[in-house]
Amino acid sequence: MLRISNNPTVDTAAKLVVAAVVMFSFVFVVMVPLYNVLCDALGINGKTSGQAYTAAPAGIDETREITVQFIARNNDGMPWAFSPGDRVLRVHPGEAANTVFHAQNPLPKAMVAQAIPSISPSRAAAYFHKTECFCFNQQPLEGESAADMPLQFIVDRDLPRDIKTITLSYTLFDVTDMASDAVAAR
Repeated sequence: MLRISNNPTVDTAAKLVVAAVVMFSFVFVVMVPLYNVLCDALGINGKTSGQAYTAAPAGIDETREITVQFIARNNDGMPWAFSPGDRVLRVHPGEAANTVFHAQNPLPKAMVAQAIPSISPSRAAAYFHKTECFCFNQQPLEGESAADMPLQFIVDRDLPRDIKTITLSYTLFDVTDMASDAVAAR
């Protein structure tokens, strides 16, 4: 039995601290990789790269057409109106496509948002390349104002032929507190 001192209260407190450290270590060290493995295995929550894609000249595959669906949602507590300009686009692999997402801050104060993308099916994420995306940066917006946020993408010609529909979903988070410098500068 672990004994730190002759005082049972100190022993109990020490054991609780050790247990808390072990639990937090488990959450941050084991759970994130386990989550990623499960998502990959189950084909859910496809992650896209946070970097702009540089297109290589490969031509457009006009023999196929891919349906790209767009979904916009807010995280809990995010008061902005957030929606895709297009709900669905049909594109040929290799073709550059453009769309916008609309955001409106209804509050009288400036806020900063960050959009986190997810692609379904997850194996399509490796073939969906964003060349320009509002998700690459935090989006400051003055109070009671609106903005159109651009998205430009290319569906890779090597997309497996059995994938006919790709769903790109963005969740918008309020990061005003974390980006207080950006809000203060406005």
